Formats: sequence, C-alpha cells, structure tokens
Amino acid sequence: MATKVIATNRKAYHDYHIQEGLEAGIALTGSEIKSIRDSRVNLSDSYVKPEDGELWLLNAHIARYEAGSYMSHEPKRPRKLLLHRKQIAELARKVNEKGLTIVPLKLYIKDDRAKVEIALARGKKQYDKREAISRRETEREMGRAIKQRA
Repeated sequence: MATKVIATNRKAYHDYHIQEGLEAGIALTGSEIKSIRDSRVNLSDSYVKPEDGELWLLNAHIARYEAGSYMSHEPKRPRKLLLHRKQIAELARKVNEKGLTIVPLKLYIKDDRAKVEIALARGKKQYDKREAISRRETEREMGRAIKQRA
C-alpha cells in the first residue's frame, strides 16, 4: 500500500486537543484530483460539518488545475466525505452532544485514491497553547545542551 501525504493541518494540532481519528474518502472532480497530485492543497482553516446524514469538508482550498479549462472547479467548494452511515451518525452525535468539532488532519493519496484523516477535537484554551509552546522550547534547549556536551 503506497501512501503519499499531500498536506497536513499543523494548525489543528496547535488549536485543538485531538481525540480520535478516522480515515475518510473524499468525492472529487477530475481537475481536483490533478491539483491534489500536484500538492496544491491547503487545509489550515478547514473543518468538517455533519449535515443531513452526510459529512462535508468545508473551507479546504484545492487550487485550480492550471492545465484545466475555464470550466475548472471552485477552489473552496464544499466536498462530500465518504464514510459508512453508522460512522457518520456516531460522529454527528458526538459533535452535537459533547461540544466537539471535527477537523481534517491530513490529506493523502493511498492506492491512487485521495483520503482525508479526520479527527474529533476539543478546542484548546489560550493558556494551553502557551504551555505547549514553552514545553517545546525547553525540549529544544535541552537537546541543544546535550549536543554541545557530546
């Protein structure tokens, strides 16, 4: 199984506590998959919204395919995610009940098909973000100190 990661949503890891993840298929047009294969994707402000028994990927930017015609796709159009009905119902229930949100973490190509890794997430408070940044900086400084001594 060949997997090629196209885009990651680093902002999601900064803004949310990630809980459980899932792999979902994505319904695309021909010019969209060509842009994805060219790695012209941005997931930074995107999110997933359950609506009428379906999941929709909103605000994900897939650039227009340059070699395409004037009838190319809209870069930020809503895209349907493909999951089993029970999985969609479970995710929608958790979002409505517990105040969680669904965010896309990665977009990748697996066996010639575009897939999105989505996850249930809870928003971080500002102090949580500052704590994570300070922890990362101290780990970086400790690593530098160890390298200098070795």
